[in-house]
Amino acid sequence: MFQLNGTVFMPSVLTLIGIPGLESVQFWIGIPFCGMYIIALFGNFLIVVIIKSEHSLHEPMYLFLAVLGVTDIALSTCILPKLLGILWFHSPEMYFDACLFQMWLIHTFQCTESGILLAMALDRYVAICDPLRHAAIFTHKFLTQIGVGVTFGTGVLIALCLILIKCRLKHYRTTVVSHSFCELMAIVKLAAEDTRINKIYGLSVAFIILGFDTIFITLSYIRIIVTVFKLPQKEARLKAFNTCIAHICIFLVFYLLGFVSSFTHRFGFHIPSYFHILLSSIYLLVPPFFNPIVYGVKTKQIRDGVSKIFHLKDAS
Repeated sequence: MFQLNGTVFMPSVLTLIGIPGLESVQFWIGIPFCGMYIIALFGNFLIVVIIKSEHSLHEPMYLFLAVLGVTDIALSTCILPKLLGILWFHSPEMYFDACLFQMWLIHTFQCTESGILLAMALDRYVAICDPLRHAAIFTHKFLTQIGVGVTFGTGVLIALCLILIKCRLKHYRTTVVSHSFCELMAIVKLAAEDTRINKIYGLSVAFIILGFDTIFITLSYIRIIVTVFKLPQKEARLKAFNTCIAHICIFLVFYLLGFVSSFTHRFGFHIPSYFHILLSSIYLLVPPFFNPIVYGVKTKQIRDGVSKIFHLKDAS
């Protein structure tokens, strides 16, 4: 690391300061974060085990749910350990390349989760609006292609963000990151050079992935709701709608939190910085914590699987 005209040339280490303005209560903030992380790990792991062990659950809806659980485990794990290290153990330093790698993991898993939510919405759309073609469309080969395509595609798009940072941004005003984890714009703002290309590309990727996913998911559920209300029998309407209610709850939590976080970050100029950082952390940590609870409560097959596992443990 070299100093040049008051700037730092290619820093090797960055310092994440956690939640500026709340240093005196950072330890206590870490407690609910840790609790959510433990519940997210346990809940999502339990759902994955249930779906894997029950052959009757090897259907598209539940296989997508298992992939969502694995993604939630990975997303929360690439954030929480370092975050708790900052809040509890005052360990803010992080190698620059490690920070970029964490940034790639966070945004890749975040976009992958959005893609899986879109796939789940399309699965429900076909199952309710065109049920005779559902088995022919959502084959195991097609499910594999969706999983690989979503993960690989988002990984490549986010990797280009890292390449643009490494190739274009050589000088930095500071090595102190005013954030609790390595987020794209938080790193780009450190640069002492023209960052317009980096910002434009980052916003374009966010719009292409999250924006289009939001639009198509919304259109799918609008079409589903219209179709459900056209069903002649009340019992059929309730049954069809009940298969979608958990998906709708997850969709609303994920995208509403994302919208509020993005809106306040870009337009809430008078909002304290610690509020932005807390909100962005909540946006990434609440869905992994919330998803298994919603599906455990609303999905009878998951509840039965949980009861079966604990019943066997009690019997042994």
